[in-house]
Amino acid sequence: QVQLVESGGGLVQPGGSLRLSCAVSGLTFSNYAMSWHRQAPGKERELVAHIINTGSKTNYADSVKGRFAISRDNAKDTVYLQMNNLKQEDTAVYYCYAHTPGPGYWGQGTQVTVSS
Repeated sequence: QVQLVESGGGLVQPGGSLRLSCAVSGLTFSNYAMSWHRQAPGKERELVAHIINTGSKTNYADSVKGRFAISRDNAKDTVYLQMNNLKQEDTAVYYCYAHTPGPGYWGQGTQVTVSS
């Protein structure tokens, strides 16, 4: 079956960095766009970053432009989110999503907490 497993979350001070990973199995990873989303307590889930299947085009939410970078390694079936200059408002559960036909697939999420 299809599995998306996120890792790399944790507690970091403001201004710090984290790199999230999402390892995908059960589908032909290189065929599909991928994205990262986040959901903070009491808020709706929002799109953070998107990357097409080849990795040649990316898009970002305005709130993370210039600080976050999405990338993928199709040889490793993994998508990454490099997060720099983290702010308290980046605190959320981060999810990866595979844009397959139909409803797509979500990972289980990884917690990112930015606090001093």
